[in-house]
Amino acid sequence: MFRGLKKILGDFRLFSKNFIEIIDNENNSIPFILNAEQEQFLNDKQKFNIILKGRQIGFTTFSLAYMLYLACTKPNTSYIIVTHHNNVTKSLFTKLKKMYRSLPHKDFVDEGIFPGIEINNRDELSLDNGSRIVVATAQGEDSFRGNTFQLIHFSEMAFYPESKQAEIIGAAIPALAKNPDSAIIIESTANGLNEYQKMFTKAFRNKESVWKAHFYSWLAEAYHKQFKHQFDEAEAWYKSHNGGRRLSKNDLELEELYLHEQQGASFKQLMFRRHYIELNSLDKFKQEFPSNPEEAFLTTHQSIFDMGKILERIQHALPPMSTKEAKQQIPLKLQKHLNKNLFIFKLPKEKVRNYAGIDVAAGVKADNSTCVIFDSDGQQMCSWYSNDIPTYEFAELMNELCRFYNYAFTCVERNSYGLPVLEKMRKDHGYMNLYRQRLFNEQGKQRSQFGFQTTNVSKPVAIEDFKEQFELGFINLECITLLEEMKIYEDNGGKMGNKKGDGLHDDLVIATAMAIQAMKRNIYYVEI
Repeated sequence: MFRGLKKILGDFRLFSKNFIEIIDNENNSIPFILNAEQEQFLNDKQKFNIILKGRQIGFTTFSLAYMLYLACTKPNTSYIIVTHHNNVTKSLFTKLKKMYRSLPHKDFVDEGIFPGIEINNRDELSLDNGSRIVVATAQGEDSFRGNTFQLIHFSEMAFYPESKQAEIIGAAIPALAKNPDSAIIIESTANGLNEYQKMFTKAFRNKESVWKAHFYSWLAEAYHKQFKHQFDEAEAWYKSHNGGRRLSKNDLELEELYLHEQQGASFKQLMFRRHYIELNSLDKFKQEFPSNPEEAFLTTHQSIFDMGKILERIQHALPPMSTKEAKQQIPLKLQKHLNKNLFIFKLPKEKVRNYAGIDVAAGVKADNSTCVIFDSDGQQMCSWYSNDIPTYEFAELMNELCRFYNYAFTCVERNSYGLPVLEKMRKDHGYMNLYRQRLFNEQGKQRSQFGFQTTNVSKPVAIEDFKEQFELGFINLECITLLEEMKIYEDNGGKMGNKKGDGLHDDLVIATAMAIQAMKRNIYYVEI
């Protein structure tokens, strides 16, 4: 018996199956057997993990059971699971204690196989082998200060206070035990654009990221069992409205056909989807039961720009040219900025007109000074963004860049710091191919001024022109940073700008809007 017990204690899968019980949807106490997605995660997890998932796939239950297993088998270790709400924290702690009580203590009381409880309060289960499990609510860094944890799990992180998400992660990393087996797990359903969304998106796109991204869609195998009642209910609903007939391929709408043929959705799953949408909405379904990561975030935030088109463009955007390749072509003064501030997607073609937009910031590590250039076909050629270059130097660099792109017709937003850059480009560097805005004075006389003055009237027009050009396919964007800024560009009661938060910008959006104004004017004051 003890040989078999040793085998069970050495394998979490066997331990959970034989010793841990959970409550199923029918309120029955059953052995905790890992579902396919939990099994996959156990095999694939690394030290730093971030999960995007549909609802109720079971990762919180997995972590509670895994922490209990480790606490029982590894003395003097600590574990923490953090939730988004006090009620959830209480519920999870109750579930943890239920799991502990299901362990076969009585059968092995003399052998001391399973540790007893030393502390059992409202948020901590401490065992007499020196290990403990803490369940906490996301409020800040207090739970981590002065502690060391073998496993840290952030449950539904996207629903933490937005101002706390980065702070909590920053506090958790130093508290992670310094050994090869320690790990952090972040998991959540989508909840708009926030720190969690940024972390997951970066990890999902960048295979070299320190965080490993895991995505589990609503078509996961776990839902077959977890949602069996809802699936049966949806099928009965569909039959009652279709003469007792089940959904078939001939009934599928275009998006359903794609889910069926390309992603393997069954007719039962698609009936559940229709039933849920009827009760809620398509956007709500995609948020809570996404079939891909883009879809999850698509419906949880409203941007001025079409989010679907942004996400589609991100999938096909060109990477910038390599530093080695571009360095051989561009002016010497620009070379040190390659793939740091300057990102080249296409080199200029001989005799082809180009159009540039410039938005200027102070150059003091706050907002970015930016430039975006298109050719006459609407193809984005390059992007520039920097927040540590003073305006006088920025004017010199923009003179070099715009001249390199066939003396691009350049529209500078003249508000604030834009005016001195305009004057330096024009007077100090002799740059003459500049946009001029037509204005009328109080007497109705027409005049013009260099640059584009953004006002409560002119800015919405410029953004609407940008939106139209992008969504109708008249311009082709390549810059991922620009596309990410477009995601968070909002209309807040008539005031346009980026979603507020640390590190969130809209400067490339403004530069692009300026470039489009230059394209609309479609003139050149110089020969090329």
